[in-house]
Amino acid sequence: MPPKSAALPQCDDCQSTEANYWCIECEISYCTTCSVAIHTRARAHHRRVPIYEKPIESKRCEQHRNEKLKYWCDCEKLICMDCHLSEQHKNHRTVPMSKGIFDITEKLKTEFKEAQTSLSQAITKDMLLTDINDNKNIQSITKTFDDLQQLMKELKELKSPIKTEYRIEGVDQLQTNIDNILKQARIVELIPESIQTNKNKFQQSAVTVAGGIFIDNDKSIYIADSLNHRIVKWTTNSNTGQIVGGGNGKGNKNNQLYNPTNIIYDEKNNSFIISDVRRYKQGDKKGELVAGGNGKGKNVNQLNCPYYIFIDEYFSLYISDHDNNRVMKWKKDAKEGIIVAGGNGEGNSLKQLSYPYGVIVDHLGQIYVADAGNHRVIRWREGEKEGEVVVGGNGLGNKSSQLNFPHWFII
Repeated sequence: MPPKSAALPQCDDCQSTEANYWCIECEISYCTTCSVAIHTRARAHHRRVPIYEKPIESKRCEQHRNEKLKYWCDCEKLICMDCHLSEQHKNHRTVPMSKGIFDITEKLKTEFKEAQTSLSQAITKDMLLTDINDNKNIQSITKTFDDLQQLMKELKELKSPIKTEYRIEGVDQLQTNIDNILKQARIVELIPESIQTNKNKFQQSAVTVAGGIFIDNDKSIYIADSLNHRIVKWTTNSNTGQIVGGGNGKGNKNNQLYNPTNIIYDEKNNSFIISDVRRYKQGDKKGELVAGGNGKGKNVNQLNCPYYIFIDEYFSLYISDHDNNRVMKWKKDAKEGIIVAGGNGEGNSLKQLSYPYGVIVDHLGQIYVADAGNHRVIRWREGEKEGEVVVGGNGLGNKSSQLNFPHWFII
């Protein structure tokens, strides 16, 4: 069976129907109708395989343009036969490319399991802590989070030379698993002290809190339980939580959620807005769609992995549209959003964002974005085509002028 997420290419012959087969001799993809029509008599002996079993298309070696990449070297790069025989790799250990990819994938799976276990233990121990200054495990959680981010980067680099639309499903699945764990990690981005001091005075223009946790006036804790697709309320000194949103499995119905990661409170309407993105009124069984809901995509009426949200005094909703590398603004009751930051593909120019996370809008309407992949916080004025770096932007690191995958901040 082909991977469900892989879109099939068009038939090379009729160019109007999805291709189902790859002819090894013709080196052409065919739909069922064209395949039957073409492979008669003279071509009847041609070998045809399902399109998702199309052979991997290896890239050419950069040093030896006529040679294909065939081996994985212990210097952690793919090489060709000429490289394999050269002085440069004389004493290096090399294995066939497929074996090297398998070994690396297994190694990453092991590292992923270790990171997942570490994160789960940290979540279990620290879920309900609210004072970040007393939490000795925050550094451990942050390191685990960064390790997982690094695994994602390694997987992308691993796939880039040999990726096709139909192969390396194991690596694809590992990437999906890591991304889901990263979503779960965000529920323990605990509330910073500067926000806690104001937790008894909520303003409709500034009620967002870091990560997927919100505390109300009664000190009840609302948690975006991402991988259980629900919002859970925990009251003081209780041993069990109460489901107040979702909890009906993963899905796109009005009574379901899909990996919620962020939650904000609309005091005037006594409701929550969740980064699924839906509004739940207190006591409701079903939510109301307030943004997106038209499938995953990059059109202005679509979103692709919305992570963080912010609501301003006019009830406009700002959404970090993570995988589209942009921030969207949805006015109240609007059917589509407006791109207010990024939207020019993933990159590090002032016109671009790289996997944005936290977003805040100040009283002047200036939009601040945690541009995680670029290790910076960038400010956009609505209507401007470029942003300006306000913090970081000097590469990944721990110097006073650097950041390391920033996810949230406070103004």
